[in-house]
Amino acid sequence: MSTGCFVLLRCSPLCVHVIMLYILLTYFIILFVVSRLATRKSTDAAFYRGDRQSPWYMVAFGMVGASISGVTFVSVPGMVLHSGFTYLEVCAGFIVGYFIVAYVLLPIYYKENLTSIYEYLKRISDEAYRTGSLFFIISKLLGASAKFYVPCFIISSVMEWNFPLTVVGMLLLVWLYTRRGGIKSLVWTDTLQTLCMLVCLVLLIYNIQKGTPTSSSVLENGDYAIFQSFGSVINFLSGIFIVIVMTGLDQDMMQKNLTCRTLRDAQKDMCTYGFAFLPVNALFLLLGVMLVGTYNASGVPLPAKPDELLTIYCTGQGGVLLSVFVLGIVATSFSTVDSALTALTTSFCLDIIPGKGGKHKRGVVHFLMTLLLAVCCILFHQWTDMPLIDIVYTLVGYTYGPLLGLFVYAMLNPKRKPLTVLIPCLLSPVLCYVLSWTSEQYWNYHFGYELLLINGLLTYIGLFMSKKEFFLR
Repeated sequence: MSTGCFVLLRCSPLCVHVIMLYILLTYFIILFVVSRLATRKSTDAAFYRGDRQSPWYMVAFGMVGASISGVTFVSVPGMVLHSGFTYLEVCAGFIVGYFIVAYVLLPIYYKENLTSIYEYLKRISDEAYRTGSLFFIISKLLGASAKFYVPCFIISSVMEWNFPLTVVGMLLLVWLYTRRGGIKSLVWTDTLQTLCMLVCLVLLIYNIQKGTPTSSSVLENGDYAIFQSFGSVINFLSGIFIVIVMTGLDQDMMQKNLTCRTLRDAQKDMCTYGFAFLPVNALFLLLGVMLVGTYNASGVPLPAKPDELLTIYCTGQGGVLLSVFVLGIVATSFSTVDSALTALTTSFCLDIIPGKGGKHKRGVVHFLMTLLLAVCCILFHQWTDMPLIDIVYTLVGYTYGPLLGLFVYAMLNPKRKPLTVLIPCLLSPVLCYVLSWTSEQYWNYHFGYELLLINGLLTYIGLFMSKKEFFLR
């Protein structure tokens, strides 16, 4: 029996319950201790900027885990079932995107000495500044809840816990180790979580390859070619813009980079972890190939849903493999949601309700954002029919597109003020939805990653057409 994207486990052995509980509690205690040690002399400003003293290599290593969520851990291995290795085309575009962010956007943010990157949109107007922050908050709430759904569902299934209580409990754990130090503590906890994720990934590959036919025979029997069609070019270009938007225009991703001592350190950090994405995602796809070979060799039918490929195998094996699997997705998911929670608090405190309040205001907002994430995650539990990674990128296409249009307009037309900002930003996602629905109904074409580019372009056109000069001609 399945619910959403995963197999629902029942009657788990008592030993599995005890092992899972021990792993979760031990992992949380380690994170809490590391967080407290990192923020012994923390100031209020350190929550937002980390005192700009973070070593670039620590930020770079930690960002790998922060960017690779539990969705990646579960969904990317299963992508070999329907798209082979074509996801590497997107990952290749990521590298170019990170270089653009490093040498185009980072110099702007450091020159302006920004804490919230949306302050840059004041070049257009205060309305643009508030609108950009609002779109980020909505986008991050939806995206982070979609990503955090993965470990919550699996843990609640394995442990036979109530799903809403699991969500609330795990988010309260995240709240406990982030509420004091914010971004300063995350630089160190994310480093630990990235290391944990990579170790778990290698252990999974090592254990699964023992029962897998030789890699060459598995690869020969599947369609794992990349860069073979026009769609490959679209994927590559989409990868570039996904990084520009999801990293360069995202307070969550940029906040850690802005804690580096200098612009040069931040650029080294950005380029280093940009290169890391291709081999790490290649390992996830290799894991998927090995799983396909194992399923075929054992005569077990392949799962109908890509997200179930790794999950079914690990839950079926139980024991050590299941423990490694759960620890891996918990590490990636905690790394994603703790930085999202900190960025949401930062953006709301500095952009939406600036002014006095200090630690008290920050503490209240941080707790309320924790509750909002819990509510969104529980609601998300009701609609999970499509692969989770597709859901995340679909949300990105609709919610981050206006941010792309706003930032491009701020760079190219800072002195040409639009009459309105909110209307073009709200209208462009609606037009994108209409276009996407129409293309599927009448042209049998499904918009994918390129929806982000179209959304950003429509936002830019809307802003340009709403300029005073445009109507006074």
